[in-house]
Amino acid sequence: MADEARVEEQVESSLIIRIISELFGSPLNLALLGICSFLIYKIVASRRSADSIPAKEPELPPLKKQDFTLEQLREFDGKGAEGRVLIAVNGKVFDVTRGKRFYGPGGPYGLFAGHDASRALATFSLGEDALKNEYDDLSDLNSLQMESVREWEMQFQEKYVYVGKLLKPGEQPTDYTDTEDEEKTEVDKKSQ
Repeated sequence: MADEARVEEQVESSLIIRIISELFGSPLNLALLGICSFLIYKIVASRRSADSIPAKEPELPPLKKQDFTLEQLREFDGKGAEGRVLIAVNGKVFDVTRGKRFYGPGGPYGLFAGHDASRALATFSLGEDALKNEYDDLSDLNSLQMESVREWEMQFQEKYVYVGKLLKPGEQPTDYTDTEDEEKTEVDKKSQ
């Protein structure tokens, strides 16, 4: 019995030694082993990261079209109960909530949330000094900076929903009808 166990143990150890020498003895086998190991790692790692992705936040209903003062705009900084984020660019207010990971709290452009970002975008500044606490007519910007603001405005218009305009001090808000909102919603549904 002991002899059989010893023989079986020798066969197993010689089999393992042969497999190891085959794998590591040839550069081609070693390369294939490395590729296989890398692919297995990527598969396992992707499954782990897919499990850790947070659930997508539910989409908020469309905001009724309205005009905003700076004070009203500041309420939409993504920190409120609803979590909605609005940004003004060149006098137009956009709902950027679906880009919250960029413009919301903690995002790289979170500083712009609830503010008029025109000057900051025109001057490529991410500092708080580029955001003013009063209405900014942008009259001191040069033509190149104003062109930059208009380009940013077009980009926001293509990507996000326009919800109204930023009111100048003393300016009265426009009374938007409900039919305009319904037409806009139908156009949005058709484009999706």
